[in-house]
Amino acid sequence: MAAGSKKVIIAALAGNGLIAITKFIAASITGSSAMLSEGIHSLVDTGNQGLLLYGLKRSSKPADETHPFGYGSELYFWAFVVAILIFAVGSGVSIYEGVQKVLHPHPISDPTIAYGVLALAIVFESVAWWIAYKEFNRRRGDLTIMQAVRRSKDPAVFTVLFEDTAAMLGLIVAGLGIAGAQFFALPWLDGAASILIGLILAATAALLAYETKGLLIGESADPEVISDIRKLVDDVPHVEQVNEMRSMHLGANEVLLALSLDFQDDLTPGTVEQTITALELSIKKQHPHVSRIFIEAQSKEQHEQVITHDAERLEAPQ
Repeated sequence: MAAGSKKVIIAALAGNGLIAITKFIAASITGSSAMLSEGIHSLVDTGNQGLLLYGLKRSSKPADETHPFGYGSELYFWAFVVAILIFAVGSGVSIYEGVQKVLHPHPISDPTIAYGVLALAIVFESVAWWIAYKEFNRRRGDLTIMQAVRRSKDPAVFTVLFEDTAAMLGLIVAGLGIAGAQFFALPWLDGAASILIGLILAATAALLAYETKGLLIGESADPEVISDIRKLVDDVPHVEQVNEMRSMHLGANEVLLALSLDFQDDLTPGTVEQTITALELSIKKQHPHVSRIFIEAQSKEQHEQVITHDAERLEAPQ
C-alpha cells in the first residue's frame, strides 16, 4: 500500500512542479490573475506532495521508547497540514488576487500564451489524476467514491486525487475566465475566475480537513475486519463471550486491537494463556495490519463493574 501511495505522490509532485513553472511564466507575460492563481495553486500542490512524502517516510519509522506504538499517525498529521495549506495559501491568495483584479481590472496582454499553458497543464494534470484515480479505484472495490474516502485509512491517495480534481476544475475555470475577458472585453471576468478557483480550493481543503481529522483523532478498523475478528473469537471453544472489542488505526497499515473476553471458569491459567496466544496468532495471520493486540481475561460481571466505575468517574464533578 505504501508503494502505491508513494508512486501516486511522486507522479503528482513531478507534474505540479512543471505546471507551476509554466503557469508563473505565463502569468508574468499575460498579466492574468486567473493564471497567477493557478500558478499559486500548482506551487501549493507541489509543496503539499512534498509534505505527504515526508509524512510517509516518518510514518514508517519503527517504534521506540518515546513512541511505543510507532509513528504511523505522522501521515495523518501531515495530511491535515496539507488541508490547512490549501485553504490558507491556495484559496486565500487566489481569492485575494481575484478581488484585486475585479476592483482594478486590466486587459490580458497575450491570451494565446495562456491558452497554450492551460492546455499543457491539462495534459500534465490528466496524467497525474489518472495515476491517482487508478490506485484509488483499485482499493475502493465496490464502494462509491465517498464511501471509499470515508473508510480509507491512507489519506495520501485520496488527498492527491482531490487535489488533482480541484486542479482540473481550476484549469477549466481559468480558461473560461480568460476567454470571457478576451471575447467580451470584460477584464474583471479574469478576476472572477480567480475567486472561483479560490472557492474550489476552499471546498477541497474543507473536505480533506474533515476526513483527515477523523483519522488524526483515531478511527476504528474497517467494519468488515471487526466482524471477521469477532467470528474468529466466537470460534474459540474456551471463550464464553466477548465483553468488549475496541480498535483504532495507529497508521494506514497499523491497527491496535483491545479485547475483553469472558473465559470458561474451569480453565487452568496455562490453558487461558495458550488460548490467548493461539487467538492472537490467528488474528494476525488473517489480518497482518492488526499489529498490536491486547486481550484481557475478565468475567462479564467484572467487566460491567469496571464500566460502571468508569461511567461514574466521568459523571462526577471535577
